[in-house]
Amino acid sequence: MKRLIVCLLGGILCLTGCAKNDTASTETKSSGFMAGTYTGKGTGFHGDVIVDVTVDDTKITDIQVTEQQETLGIGQGMDTTAVEVMPQRIIDAQGLGVDVVTGATISSRAVVSAVTDALTQAGADIDALKTVTSEKKAEDMTYDADVVVVGGGGAGLAAAIEASKAGASVIVVEKQSIVGGATTRSGGKLMAAGTDLQIAADKLSAFCDNALDTYNWLETDLNVPMHDVEPIHSSITPNRVTNTLGGGGMTSGFGGNIIVPMYNEAVKDGVQFVYDTTVSEITMDGSTPTGCAGTKADGSKITVNAKSVIIATGGYAANKDLVKSYDISFDSYNTSVPAGNVGDGITMLKAIGAETEDYPAVQVVYTSLTTGVGINEEAGLILSEQGERVANEFTYQYHVGDALAKTNSQKGWYIATANDPSPYVQYAMTLDTTLSAGSIEELAGLMNVDATTLQNTIDHYNELAASGVDSDFGKPAEYMYPVEGDTYYAIELDPCVTVTFSGIVTNTNSQVLNEQGQPIEGVYAAGEVAFPGLFGTEYPGCGVAITGSIYFGRVAGQQAAEFAK
Repeated sequence: MKRLIVCLLGGILCLTGCAKNDTASTETKSSGFMAGTYTGKGTGFHGDVIVDVTVDDTKITDIQVTEQQETLGIGQGMDTTAVEVMPQRIIDAQGLGVDVVTGATISSRAVVSAVTDALTQAGADIDALKTVTSEKKAEDMTYDADVVVVGGGGAGLAAAIEASKAGASVIVVEKQSIVGGATTRSGGKLMAAGTDLQIAADKLSAFCDNALDTYNWLETDLNVPMHDVEPIHSSITPNRVTNTLGGGGMTSGFGGNIIVPMYNEAVKDGVQFVYDTTVSEITMDGSTPTGCAGTKADGSKITVNAKSVIIATGGYAANKDLVKSYDISFDSYNTSVPAGNVGDGITMLKAIGAETEDYPAVQVVYTSLTTGVGINEEAGLILSEQGERVANEFTYQYHVGDALAKTNSQKGWYIATANDPSPYVQYAMTLDTTLSAGSIEELAGLMNVDATTLQNTIDHYNELAASGVDSDFGKPAEYMYPVEGDTYYAIELDPCVTVTFSGIVTNTNSQVLNEQGQPIEGVYAAGEVAFPGLFGTEYPGCGVAITGSIYFGRVAGQQAAEFAK
């Protein structure tokens, strides 16, 4: 439960210094430090980060991270992640005012906090060290490659690997300091299936027909650790969602199991990475792409000359104005996607004449940010903001979330009494932040809903429960828990957006299509930026987004390399 709540909240870090000195010498302080090795502690995303810091009289000579549980692919696991990068940045600067790893802020600050704790024990002037920063010179750069990939998430890495293996020189330009995108932050799920409905669809059919090959490529060729298989929801069979190591259920942060092997493979294949760069333009010579241009975080300009361009910038869930423009009803929402997922790939491609397709929906779930109630298959009474029942609560959480969104609900409510069997709900009942009252009328006042509406909704629900048949929405009788008792509880459910559906239109070769439906030669797109054709107005299940991104990323890489020849 702790991991789930932390991931939903996006993580609010509290840095502490509470370590001991393991092997520090008792030498007199001279020129800044008391020479020795000191142990320090900081608070990371998943617990304590412990470091051993060695100093002589005048400088920091070594920093070793000895204990940590940071998220694979964000906080640790690659040569660009926070645990690996931050110690050397501090040593190089001989100070604490170093840049964090963009996209891994919490883990970066945890390392800095732990080092600060250790240096405090060494008698350092911490305030002075905080003013020492890395010396950086902004310098415009130009790169040359056969293929440039904009965005280093699942789709971008898959494209880069395949293009490189096809003999192309490849550069990946990534907005953050690390690759991975939304895939790293996901539950690390993959899906493969085949139905008549899927076969009847063109782009979706191509994905489904090759889902097994995508799975085998990840497991066998890239050594992605697979764990087990589960259904999308326990009410939906058969089991088709594959969990990577450690995953299962509604968890987050296991996508690093996919991203880290992909990144390592790309590095082995000679792919070059340019970080902390926002690409703003696909450069063209008439109708022919010549690469891309953008700006680094330090203000310098970059130009990449390339024969093929692949856009894999992800979706736009972090752009609330853009999400709202697609007829989404809620005014505010939470999201766990990277801050860089603002739809800039769509903007760039539209600028060169690409066709877009808009869907009045996103993948949204309504959940309690303090308890996780709403996404863990709880089956109690869920109501709209207006106090009305809208769906079978024991179904895939997207269906419930979509139904709530269609009622213009800025939030939902989970109504429960002591007989609710869910441990998440039972935990919520112990919190002061959960609304509770001795009567339905009193609870309605706390919820700011019409008392008559709430009373009628609960009475009708209890009648259905007593009859054993949910004639309204078809929920199985065994999950129709009556709402009755001495105390009534209302758990607030807030909307959370994870996947966006609108974007650039591509064909089965991942070619970007223009407004006349023809390919823009040499320009490709894959992943969430190009999801039209995979989703309508419903997210079919966990794992589709990741597997679809990787499959069409691979296709884009293969096609882009061939075009570059």
